Amino acid sequence: MLPNPGPRPGVRDALARLHTLVLQDAILQEGLGAVEDVPAFIEAAVEAARSRDVGLDADDLIALLRRDPLGLDRLARPALIDGFTPTAGWLPTELSWDGVQHTVAWAWFGRRRLVEPFFEGSLRSVLQQPFNRLFRFRTPLAELAAWPASLPTLRPDGFIFHMSRCGSTLVAQMLAGLDAHVVVSEAPPIDAVVQLDRMAAQPGDEAHAALLRAMVGALGQVRNAGESRYFVKLDSWHALALPLFRKAFPDVPWVFLYRDPVEVLVSQARQRGIQMVPDYVPPGFYGLDLPDGVPDEDYWARVLAVVCQAALDGYAEGGGLLVNYAQLPAALHTAILPHFGITATAAERQAMDQAARRDAKAPQFAFAPDSGRKRQAATAAISAASDRHLAEIYHRLETLRLGD
Repeated sequence: MLPNPGPRPGVRDALARLHTLVLQDAILQEGLGAVEDVPAFIEAAVEAARSRDVGLDADDLIALLRRDPLGLDRLARPALIDGFTPTAGWLPTELSWDGVQHTVAWAWFGRRRLVEPFFEGSLRSVLQQPFNRLFRFRTPLAELAAWPASLPTLRPDGFIFHMSRCGSTLVAQMLAGLDAHVVVSEAPPIDAVVQLDRMAAQPGDEAHAALLRAMVGALGQVRNAGESRYFVKLDSWHALALPLFRKAFPDVPWVFLYRDPVEVLVSQARQRGIQMVPDYVPPGFYGLDLPDGVPDEDYWARVLAVVCQAALDGYAEGGGLLVNYAQLPAALHTAILPHFGITATAAERQAMDQAARRDAKAPQFAFAPDSGRKRQAATAAISAASDRHLAEIYHRLETLRLGD
């Protein structure tokens, strides 16, 4: 395979000029960002460059948009821009540390709704668009707190915390069934802000809460007419950060979803989540100090127990609702939405119920109940680990829920 010759000399400077002009023109962003076909995008971008006296032609853009056969273009870091406030349609995608400061990477989502089961699925799709292959950028994290005030953002109507593998994706997908709902599901930029206290140059408590408010706000933009409600589904380990979320959003209600622990452990045994892999998320993250040789099932159960205990601790402080997987999908209407202060119309309930008929994580397939099969698949080691570490805490969750 011949190497990618790359653009001719001077093209990068011309692209930088066009980049600056595009970021100053919201109408141009909207027009170019909406073009998904590469040849049509090149034609539109060349015309935009020509009309602004920027020396780019079709061959230049073809070279710039050509994929690196080694995939190294995926590693290119977007340009850093100081003092720029993204306009509506740009969403944060990544938080990184460049050795001096934290920066936020942005990508153009335009009017695209976040309907995929996870934010990362939506992100993978938009990053393939030609506009984002040319015009992504970064800004200093320190500037983030000022941005939601100038963007049309929604206040969260509710946070969704969960034990893992217990219906939280189903709830998020049902909520996303309405065009009026903005649903952000397990967005890495939120996780990165939550984890700032584990990174370099950690902020103080108040600054940390302010950054979390800003990141949640930046993701909760109104990008389509009629969007009026906003829900954020977190990662399972974010239950440990409930105090931070309550500091940042003291009046926003939250739910914690959980499930029979044997069924959760069977799911983890089939496909382990990253939070269950010590090489990726060390035991110390959960406050665990484990000797070598702890069986996998035992470790998973201990992690789940820490997550559930954090939810119980947060529940004692108020604002929360406990929901068992067995209550779904009906609990969205009977418990979760009322807890969030929302009364859905009959038409809205019907639209959200449509999503419940599909597999939440693979919507191309119909949903099939699996609790019975999972309990039958439980090994003796899974049952023992559940009894040892989770039975008592599950009983406490159920007692509190049934006492509400």
